[in-house]
Amino acid sequence: MNQTFRSLRHRDYRLWVSGAVISNVGTWMQRVAQDWLVIQVLTHGSGTAGGITTGLQFGPILLLAPIAGTIADRFDQRRTLMATQASMAVLGLLLGLDVVTGHAQLWHVYVLAVLLGCASAIDGPVRQTFVGQLVPREDLPNAIGLNSASFNSARLVGPALAGVLIAWVGTGPVFLINAASFVAPLVMLHIMRPAQREPRVKPAKGSGGMREGLAYVRARPDLLAIFVLVGVIGTFGLNFQLTSALMTSVKFGTDSAGFGLAGTVLAVGSLAGALVAARRERPRYRLVVGAAVAFGVLASVAALMPSYALYLVVLPFMGLASLTLMTAANATVQMSTEPAMRGRVMAMYMSLMQGGTVVGGPFVGWMGTRFGPEWSILVGSIPSAVVGVLVGVYFLRRARVRVTYSWKESPHLRLVPVRNDERDAAAA
Repeated sequence: MNQTFRSLRHRDYRLWVSGAVISNVGTWMQRVAQDWLVIQVLTHGSGTAGGITTGLQFGPILLLAPIAGTIADRFDQRRTLMATQASMAVLGLLLGLDVVTGHAQLWHVYVLAVLLGCASAIDGPVRQTFVGQLVPREDLPNAIGLNSASFNSARLVGPALAGVLIAWVGTGPVFLINAASFVAPLVMLHIMRPAQREPRVKPAKGSGGMREGLAYVRARPDLLAIFVLVGVIGTFGLNFQLTSALMTSVKFGTDSAGFGLAGTVLAVGSLAGALVAARRERPRYRLVVGAAVAFGVLASVAALMPSYALYLVVLPFMGLASLTLMTAANATVQMSTEPAMRGRVMAMYMSLMQGGTVVGGPFVGWMGTRFGPEWSILVGSIPSAVVGVLVGVYFLRRARVRVTYSWKESPHLRLVPVRNDERDAAAA
């Protein structure tokens, strides 16, 4: 089988991916519909309300991370996923019925966003570590990359389809379609029988649970550096649905179809990044850092584009950089973490990557409303580039190497060991 798709030779992983693609299409449709419902229907252009909704949806990830991580390490992951997927289906159904019957109010969306966030907070770490039961360790980076490819393949279809349906029948039916899409992963989870390919040591009762996870991360400076990086970028930079809604509807004056098209174009680059990531045998720290800096630069360029067409031109490259960052960071953390700690470590990782939007979402929305849509992107892109450079410098110093450039030799940019006399001089 092609190196890019080698994880698909495992039956249970094929089942997992096929179910995930269908539910991911529904998830992307709901994300677009929810932002459009809040910003354009219920508040008539309030980026702040959109940011609050995003923050409420991702806030539980911060609060429930200790519980979610322990659940991922201690309980049967397949059954846990069946429970969380069923819960998210019910919540999508309730929101759809609320809108279709004409009773939807902003506070209803807020409440359902919090409940959806609670289910997602448990689902996320379990979903991330569950892959280790479906493929052998040597295929784990490939499986992570294909998971991202699956998610972003759905992103190609979901936003565009949601945009068309919103313009045609409104947001309510979109939420109902999302609820129905969860049937696919539930069926696939029911018929699969994970082989437990990697030994799984459950934490003993009373062993400290998440406290052990925190101690483990504190003792790993390399993980701390990645956590700082994804925390900053996740909080202020990865608010694509909100920033795109503001840019397309407020700055460029497009309708829901234009909003959906922007999401699809962004997903083209994200899908390319996921497929490239799937070919890598093992991620490297320099890839994480380079992708973070590239994302910051490209997002800044996108924010400053004077027209909708030029904005669309930059989006695929921004998607490529962001997806490369997320898959490389995810795989690096999972591959370098002991199996017994992986659920708790991934819970912390995801709380930083996604939970930061509790603060970042409302702040980004307020900045876009107060100073203009482009600032909803710049407030995240500039810190992303800066923290990427700082973390890169840290890794260079930790590896005791320095960067040199020579136009006479190829490759022109090189990493060379720092001599002892240089280290002594720096210390002095």
